[in-house]
Amino acid sequence: MRSHKRIRTKGKFSLARYFQQYKPGESVAVVVDLTFPFFFKKTMQGRTGKVISRRGSSYEVEIKDMNKPKRYVLHPIHLRRIEAK
Repeated sequence: MRSHKRIRTKGKFSLARYFQQYKPGESVAVVVDLTFPFFFKKTMQGRTGKVISRRGSSYEVEIKDMNKPKRYVLHPIHLRRIEAK
């Protein structure tokens, strides 16, 4: 995981990713955006889980950690949709 952004993209973020919406049951991956603070461990990068519900402007995501399901509340800018095959 990179610890900083490139100089031309520093401070910028995508409005489409900031306002994206998910439905309960959708699969998402955690992709940390360095523009916004991320208060969880760096090992969360790349983890996948399911959206449980919406909490304000964030989403409650259930991620398995060592076969034990845990729930995290994440802002949508740190989430990416995973296409089901």
